[in-house]
Amino acid sequence: MQLLRWLWPLLLVIGGGSSAPQNVLLLLADDAGFESGAYLNKFCQTPNLDALAKRGLVFNNAFTSVSSCSPSRAQLLTGQASHSSGMYGLHNGEHNFNVLPETGSLSNLLRDQSGGRILSGIIGKKHVGAAANFRFDFEQTEEQHTINQIGRNITRMKEYARQFLKQAKVEKKPFFLMVGFHDPHRCGHITPQFGEFCERWGSGEEGMGSIPDWRPIYYDWRNLEVPPWLPDTDVVRQELAAQYMTISRLDQGVGLMLRELEQAGLAEETLVIYTSDNGPPFPGGRTNLYEHGIRSPLIVSSPKKENRRHETTAAMVSLLDIYPTVLDALEIPKPNDTKIAGKSILPVLKEEPAIKESDSVFGSHNLHEVTMSYPMRMVRNRRYKLIHNLNFWADFPIDQDFYTSPTFQQILNATITKQPLPWYRSLLQYYQRPEWELFDIKADPLEGVNVAEKPKFSGTLKQLRQQLFDWQVATKDPWRCAPHAVLQEQGVFKEAPVCLTLGHEALQRPRHRILGQYEEYEIV
Repeated sequence: MQLLRWLWPLLLVIGGGSSAPQNVLLLLADDAGFESGAYLNKFCQTPNLDALAKRGLVFNNAFTSVSSCSPSRAQLLTGQASHSSGMYGLHNGEHNFNVLPETGSLSNLLRDQSGGRILSGIIGKKHVGAAANFRFDFEQTEEQHTINQIGRNITRMKEYARQFLKQAKVEKKPFFLMVGFHDPHRCGHITPQFGEFCERWGSGEEGMGSIPDWRPIYYDWRNLEVPPWLPDTDVVRQELAAQYMTISRLDQGVGLMLRELEQAGLAEETLVIYTSDNGPPFPGGRTNLYEHGIRSPLIVSSPKKENRRHETTAAMVSLLDIYPTVLDALEIPKPNDTKIAGKSILPVLKEEPAIKESDSVFGSHNLHEVTMSYPMRMVRNRRYKLIHNLNFWADFPIDQDFYTSPTFQQILNATITKQPLPWYRSLLQYYQRPEWELFDIKADPLEGVNVAEKPKFSGTLKQLRQQLFDWQVATKDPWRCAPHAVLQEQGVFKEAPVCLTLGHEALQRPRHRILGQYEEYEIV
């Protein structure tokens, strides 16, 4: 380690010439989608995010690999899909998921590889574990504070950011700082007095307290348009008004962080990344691998004058790419591990990559809450998306805070009482999903027509299925043989792992399904 500490600054000079590592500020929203002017939402006012977009690059094809909070944060900090890292579901409370003991993280790697010469920090929502796997030099999270005070109180978050930046400047250390906002996450199932999205908390209304740096923006729900993927009802409009209000707190928090960076004199040395862990908590959003569960806002602003500004990019990127991007910015080599499949997006800041129809991203979702076992795998290219529902015999599960939401309750009550609802799906379709779902995204952006069983798409289905399986093998997915076979990779199978059939192809099942590659697996 002493030799490494001596070599690290020398390697910067030899490898980087006169350049110095860029600091990295990662701003992470909680359950946000495209509710911003930068992404052409004409109702939700986000002047700070819009300003960041003007001096940065807006990614129109960014995707999370998992649609759940803790697994998504773990992907950012480990570079690994949830099935590789071991963060299969939520970290908090009775869910109690942690990454595997051997899983590394950005904070630990930066400390070890730089000999302590890079400062790491996290402010706000952390929501990953175990603690030893994610040791930051500076930590102010829900482990030291209540989640609202450290994730929604943007004044308090600002003050901690000021402390961290001062420390980095005094110690003359490049840094990685992750700021995890708790907005616009729902809270109505726990603290309904604060509103469905905690939009009233700290608003200055009677009994709600006041956040000094937040100027709430109120919305008249009657003036809002409902996105086509949601039920077109007044209940949804009222929910959107509440969500947009809490996004005003998120947006102003982003502005505070950027001003602290400016006032510390570090803005010209810092790469700023804004994104969200997963999609909004609405039907088809969070916990789903449908488009609005995995499509992510991503804005990257580089301090380098030669990099692109006030532009959009069509590059296909994954949030798995954030990990190698941070390492690239700080000039730390990426670990040689096939489970870390992402690549740095810094080259995209310089020039637009060539577009290929085969450009692909992958998804791996296992649980959310501990009771929600519904593993799914996905591959998506520029035209098609294939989802493999491994637990397709069960109904799709609903998480607690979404269940109590006015939107879901309206869907549920309309279904039970057999009342019409202006939604392109039915609750039965939402619950009961086939094993394989193949969508032509260009022709069917709402993913309403599954073409997996249509002969016209058999070649596409076969190719995507193989591509997905190859990725699962490369990233050591324990579920890669599920649900029709058992993975054997120990003992006599150690050198050549195999998937051994469970005989499902010989059984009569009430639901038709496509067995795919499992039809060819061996019987022991």
